[in-house]
Amino acid sequence: MKQICLYFEIHQPIHLKRYRFFDIGKDHYYYDDYENERAIQETSRNSYIPALTTMLDMAKKDEGFKVAFSLSGTAIEMLEQYAPEVIDLLQQLAETKCVEFLAEPYSHGLASIGNEESFREEVQRQAKKMHELFGQTPKVVRNSSLIYSDEIGAVCADMGFKGMIAEGAKHILGWKSPHYVYSCAQDNRLSLLMRDYNLSDDISLRFGSQPITADTYCDWIAGLPEGEDVINIFMELVALGIFQPLSTGILEFFKALPACARARGLQFATPSEIIAKHKAVAPMECVYPVSWNDEERDTSCWLGNTMQREAFAKLYDEKVVGRILACKDRRIKADWDRLQASNNFRFMTTKPASANLYRGIYENAFDAFTNYMNILGDFLKRVRDLFSDQVENDELNALYTQITNLGEELSVKENEISRLRARLEKYESKEKVEAAAEEKPAEKPAAKPAAKKPAAKPAAKKPAAKKTEAKKK
Repeated sequence: MKQICLYFEIHQPIHLKRYRFFDIGKDHYYYDDYENERAIQETSRNSYIPALTTMLDMAKKDEGFKVAFSLSGTAIEMLEQYAPEVIDLLQQLAETKCVEFLAEPYSHGLASIGNEESFREEVQRQAKKMHELFGQTPKVVRNSSLIYSDEIGAVCADMGFKGMIAEGAKHILGWKSPHYVYSCAQDNRLSLLMRDYNLSDDISLRFGSQPITADTYCDWIAGLPEGEDVINIFMELVALGIFQPLSTGILEFFKALPACARARGLQFATPSEIIAKHKAVAPMECVYPVSWNDEERDTSCWLGNTMQREAFAKLYDEKVVGRILACKDRRIKADWDRLQASNNFRFMTTKPASANLYRGIYENAFDAFTNYMNILGDFLKRVRDLFSDQVENDELNALYTQITNLGEELSVKENEISRLRARLEKYESKEKVEAAAEEKPAEKPAAKPAAKKPAAKPAAKKPAAKKTEAKKK
């Protein structure tokens, strides 16, 4: 039976403010709060809220609808601050048991190709956030913009993930179909779900220009060759309402999908369910990173010119990353997350296909590079001030390892303390009940009330003797 794996990404770029060279060392706040608030509220109003409300209704109808989401940590922070109703809708969806939440880098950055330690730390931090918000510990990981390579897959397998979703690019699939489960070439413990970009883009990019019905779409899936039973449809959630405005009827199309799929013997399934049911048919070799961006499906939109590569090299310098991982400064770590976001590098692209690219406040790629490097210059100065320049990278790595180990030990001890405290409370309550039972006296028959004695009458007063008149008239 063919299964449809539907997944949506939720990420919102952090907009930086205009930052001059002369601000370096004086101004340590880098963000355009007005634009960030406006953008997230507009996106929530026109896309997130109507789309998630529709999916919640679909899940409650019990028609077999299932879906997967992943949220970047920076997007969660913005939603919690400016649009908490989106988080509420996602939590309601989680309660339906029809949703799976995936892990991804907290910053939606390029750490997977920049620094392995940073990538591991970010994914684990975001996975912890998923458990706190939605009660799920992710088993499947999704990298920023579906960036994947053999090395990245091996790192994810080593972290304990069972599966990863990736782009079904032509240059790595070759003659193979994306409608099977594959495995990582360097570690076969990790299963790979390859995105069908044709079926995905039919919804996210082409729906408005060539409208299709749910019946037609399900016919395409049902008509796939026998044995091709895994259909991975991955896209950004903003495809529903932003890329494809609500006026196109995109949500009505989605509402009709479960019934049309069931009529053709199709099922919806989450990534974990797909991996549990289907064994990998072969390893998928991917020496160089692929992504779901642009026609090339590679990393050229972020690292395709010298400006981008220079910014990338400075941001992910080993000594810089070592200092950040070893520090406990919350402001430094928050700025680190936001400066890593992939859209900062995307704004600097000079690819021919980027003529109509949205660049935020920037006029062109050079403007984006100049502003970003001014901010990065101030940030790196703050990072250098954390530790003496004489501290070697090995020492920083050792310090970070020590801090990490101490954190794990504290976590274990806190869990043990909580467990012992619960047992102690249990024993104390039991002892109180037993003590109360022992101290309670045996019941005695009630004594008869003593007869009341008649009250004594007050003594009568003798009449006072009349005085005789001493004198006679």
